[in-house]
This record gives sequence, structure tokens and C-alpha cells, in this order.
Amino acid sequence: MKKIIIAIDGFSSCGKSTMAKDLAKTIGYIYVDTGAMYRAVTLYALEHSMFSGESIKEEELKADIEAGKVTISFELSEDGTRPNTLLNGKNVEKEIRQMTVSTRVSPIAALPFVREFLTRQQQKMGEKKGIVMDGRDVGTAIFPDAELKVYVTASAEIRAQRRYDELIQKGEKDVSYDDILKNVRERDHIDTHRAVAPLVKADDAIELDNSHMTIAEQKEWLMARYKERC
Repeated sequence: MKKIIIAIDGFSSCGKSTMAKDLAKTIGYIYVDTGAMYRAVTLYALEHSMFSGESIKEEELKADIEAGKVTISFELSEDGTRPNTLLNGKNVEKEIRQMTVSTRVSPIAALPFVREFLTRQQQKMGEKKGIVMDGRDVGTAIFPDAELKVYVTASAEIRAQRRYDELIQKGEKDVSYDDILKNVRERDHIDTHRAVAPLVKADDAIELDNSHMTIAEQKEWLMARYKERC
């Protein structure tokens, strides 16, 4: 069976990463979470005091990236069930999922030099195909020729509830549904209005509104689309 590139784009907290990870594991493909890469850059900026109020010290961040001070990679967890994100060799999977990063990631992701930096890495990861990648611009900017493109959406309220439930399950106590809903809507606006590689549905992408679908139903739907392409 030929190997292909599967690009899954969509709004934040719409479940695309869960779908992508599950599909990749089932069919033996490599999974790449582009959102985790942007979160890792955001964490780096936070740890190095590169935020001043709502402003980002862009020149400092750009200089560090160009100097090779920001490296992002992935490794399988000890039980082999999920990929962990490494920032400069350190496992930061837990840190990048916290609200402090979530509230800052969209402005970082809108910076052209950050997108160029990560896009080059992401394209290199897909040179041999056999990859499932999810994000905001995978099917439009990173792999415009991907054999299968999926555009995932769900209502802002449902996505906020999913994010809230996820954080509670992870033991986060200082979380508010209203704050998360506000963050979801703000990220939607930034992601769809940024100048470089905004979130849009590729012309040849298949749209999936999973607002009222179970994970099992999503898995079945995505597997069917994969089999159509192979």
C-alpha cells in the first residue's frame, strides 16, 4: 500500500490531535503535532521573559531562533502510546498544555519568522511521506499537495467544554470554563485573520463538523477517508 501525507487542519480544541494520533498509530504512520511546536516556542518565550504586557520582544526571539537556541523534537512516551514534545532536549509536554501557554500561543504563531522556522522543519518531516500532521495550515501552506486533507470544526462552546474537561482530568484546578471559552474565541479570530498562513479550509479538503460525534465515530469516519485514498 502506498504511503501518503494526511493533513488535518482545524480550530483549537476540536479534537484533531486525538484523531490524528489515533489514525497514525493504527496505520503505522508518523504523527506530528504542529500545534505543540508552536506551543514549545511560546513556552521558550515565556521562560526567557520575552513578553512585555501584550507585546512580544520579537527581535530577541528571532535572534535566539536564528542562533539555534530553540530546538524542538519529539519522542515516544515510555509506554509508547503518545509522542512527547521536547524543547531543547527537555520534555515539556505538560507545560505546553497549560493555560499560560494557551493564552499566548496564537500571537507567537502569527509571527512570520516563527512560521517560516517551523514550516521548514515540518516539511522536512514529511519528505518520505507516511505521515499524519495536524495544525492550522498543514493542507494549505505546509503540504498543499497532501493526498488527504481534512478540515475539522466544532462550535466554540463545545470546544471550550472539551478543553475544560481535559484540564480538569489532568489535575488542573485553577481553570474557568468562561476563561477558556474567551480564549477559544480569541484564538479563532487570530488564527483566521493573521497575515501569514491563516486558518482556512483548503479547496480540496473534506470538512468534518464533529460537534456531536464520539471519538469512535470520528475514528471510523477518518479511517474510511484514508482507505479511499490508498
